[in-house]
Amino acid sequence: MTPSRNILIYETPEQVAQAAAESFVRDVQTAVTANGRFSVALSGGNTPKRVYALLATEDFAKRIEWDKVHIFFGDERSVPPDHPDSNYRMVLESLISRVSIPADNVHRIVGEGDPVKNARLYEDLLKSFFAGQPWPRFDLVLLGMGDDGHTASLFPYTSAVKEKEAWVVANWVSQMATWRISLTAPASNHARHIMFLVTGPSKAERVAEVFRATNDWERLPARLINPVAGILEWLLDKDAASRLNLEAAKRLATD
Repeated sequence: MTPSRNILIYETPEQVAQAAAESFVRDVQTAVTANGRFSVALSGGNTPKRVYALLATEDFAKRIEWDKVHIFFGDERSVPPDHPDSNYRMVLESLISRVSIPADNVHRIVGEGDPVKNARLYEDLLKSFFAGQPWPRFDLVLLGMGDDGHTASLFPYTSAVKEKEAWVVANWVSQMATWRISLTAPASNHARHIMFLVTGPSKAERVAEVFRATNDWERLPARLINPVAGILEWLLDKDAASRLNLEAAKRLATD
């Protein structure tokens, strides 16, 4: 399969969230029909949170076979699951607790305790779920991008951006003086479908840089996301896309 990349621009953040929720439903239906299950790695952040809230509404939830959905996480903070900064807590409150997904189908990253050990345990869990595969083959990976160009917990100039073998790493983020646990870029890049959700004017310059730069991946880790055999989509609102040279970006996206 030849990788495919698309840039989709919407007027508002709400339209981005609606489009992402519709795409999520289609991916579930396709995966369940083909393989009997659907695996997704979820992201933290405000834009994904709105997607999760939409998926929990009756209009979306009734179209999903939740007993066949397996929820994973793209990254996590080094905090307990009830901490306000926990990605798991955000997804639990906005989605998991509001739909009929079996508890055994929710695979959280342990944030409390030793981050190196927790990263290893999560990689072991993924290798069990994707048994016999050289890399995880998620049906969908949802990603956001920070104002600094980071995605998941792959922050600029950190050791995780250079990782080529591990599926999951503990990443010391010196600019925040904290540990994060994250899927690596290669682990995400083997997904069938990757969606970046980026909204707001504060992201505009970084979006433009990501599509201008070719090799500046240590400074702009979002540049590392390049699917091996899948579809990459950037869902942007008009503010996030406001500094994008669309023609140049489209040429880059189809290279």
